[in-house]
Amino acid sequence: MSVLSGKKILLGVSGGIAAYKTASLVRLFIKAGAHVQVVMTPASKDFVTPLTLSTLSKNPVYSSFFEEDNDSEKQPKQDALWNNHVELGLWADLMLIAPATANTLSKMANGNCDNLLIATYLSAKCPVYFAPAMDLDMYKHPSTISSFNLLKQFGNIMIPAESGELASGLSGEGRMAEPENIIDFLEKDLESKLPLKGKKILITAGPTYEAIDPVRFIGNHSSGKMGFDIAAKAAELGATVNLISGPTYLNVKNPVINLVKVTSAQQMYEACHQYYNEADVAICAAAVADYRPKFVADQKIKKNDSSFTIELEKTKDILASLGEIKKNQFLVGFALETENEIENAKVKIQKKNLDLIVLNSLQDEGAGFGKQTNKVTFIDRHFKVEPMPLKSKEAVAEDIINKVIAHYEKNS
Repeated sequence: MSVLSGKKILLGVSGGIAAYKTASLVRLFIKAGAHVQVVMTPASKDFVTPLTLSTLSKNPVYSSFFEEDNDSEKQPKQDALWNNHVELGLWADLMLIAPATANTLSKMANGNCDNLLIATYLSAKCPVYFAPAMDLDMYKHPSTISSFNLLKQFGNIMIPAESGELASGLSGEGRMAEPENIIDFLEKDLESKLPLKGKKILITAGPTYEAIDPVRFIGNHSSGKMGFDIAAKAAELGATVNLISGPTYLNVKNPVINLVKVTSAQQMYEACHQYYNEADVAICAAAVADYRPKFVADQKIKKNDSSFTIELEKTKDILASLGEIKKNQFLVGFALETENEIENAKVKIQKKNLDLIVLNSLQDEGAGFGKQTNKVTFIDRHFKVEPMPLKSKEAVAEDIINKVIAHYEKNS
């Protein structure tokens, strides 16, 4: 999965011959799973039509401050939300200006705001990338170099031009980077800035099933969604994830997540210890069975007697076992309580050598197994208690991962 997936990208197109490449660029963004909005300078419409970019981006294309000048008859119906440069600038996760001509670069560097593209650039709150495109002499001119330097001082990121045949017939530097290379540059740059880049995270999820006989088991109602959402968020922010899951209908979508499927508590114990030593973080969100049948029948048990007794024995405490061998790992546990929630959670923190516990209470409406929402309380190793409001499990997962990020920022 590309790091661009789900990103809102604002593409600014200025008036150079390389503008024809933006059709391929938009296609590649869409293929990567990004959402694309295009703003064009009036001059750029001589090289590529708004209709082309609108069709490929599946959004209206804007080239002026006024709706009536935006070819509205040929483009999809416009939403009033996109009628001004401020809204466009606030919408984007990143802005890319490609091609960025010498004229547009000069306007960007000096704040010469005479078109919608420059107004949007000046309003943007997101990272801004620019891909220069011009002839060799223009590219090397002191005024252009000054624009490059000023824009980089402002925090903008330059995607260097490539060498090759130019529109003038000359050959040399100044050719806009090819669309595939622009995508590669953006992906690598974004990945390098992800807060969990280089971190290895072990996550457990779902229930465990403890066999009674070949067809029956002891289990619980955990869906595994909480753990899977945590894994998805961690991977999205750059972590390498080993997700150890008990039986569940869920699947992972991000290829950087290594899904390890297990059934029993013993299998989960073994898998956790296989991956724990190399982990920077372990988040144990699985609902592991505390007990299992002491004897498992080889054949299906027949329904003969009016009562039936199963002798149970304790399973190994995975979280406690990880706490015992913890070195530098940031260890996060979950607690599901029905009474004396805070006190019981604090005991677990000490007993299992945890850095953070995520407390769930079945007394809270909207929390617990099989729900799309969760209501948690964070308690750290210093017993700081932080209750959170009811949220979607995706939002709770983000909160948990933010705790991990804050730990590394504090200790960096």
